[in-house]
Amino acid sequence: MNHQVELNVNGTVYDLSLEPRKTLLAVLRDRLGLTGTKEGCSTGDCGACTVLIDGEPVTSCLVLAVAAEGREVTTVEGVADVDALHPVQEAMVSMGGLQCGFCTPGFIVSSYGLLQKNAAPSEDEIRRALAGNLCRCTGYTKIVEAVQEAAKRMAEKKGGKRAAA
Repeated sequence: MNHQVELNVNGTVYDLSLEPRKTLLAVLRDRLGLTGTKEGCSTGDCGACTVLIDGEPVTSCLVLAVAAEGREVTTVEGVADVDALHPVQEAMVSMGGLQCGFCTPGFIVSSYGLLQKNAAPSEDEIRRALAGNLCRCTGYTKIVEAVQEAAKRMAEKKGGKRAAA
């Protein structure tokens, strides 16, 4: 039996009729067409499916979609502005924090979530925040450096806005 569920994903509210056993990952990809969130292990170990629910990173392969009702879901598609990449995304590209790209959405979402709460995280805080994301290509150093660079760019952007006002 399906349930009527209202999901708020990236600021858009979707009214859906869902089987209660469907994961948030399946609904995002198959019903909403948001394929940036990747399915890796399906056991919550790799972090490729990481999204934010109410600002907290979760592995969407382990969350039932019905459990996200009434909560704010942010996927990698919701990180960037319409006209420009988010500084986390820019830094991942410019600092070489990605290789094959499969794990990249999960790292971007986890990094974005961290920087929303902590504008100037230490290297250790970054590594802890990204501990749930696995990468087989980069060795993590460039990813951590990209998050540090993103934090720096965000601080400069914020400072620039204050100076111009």
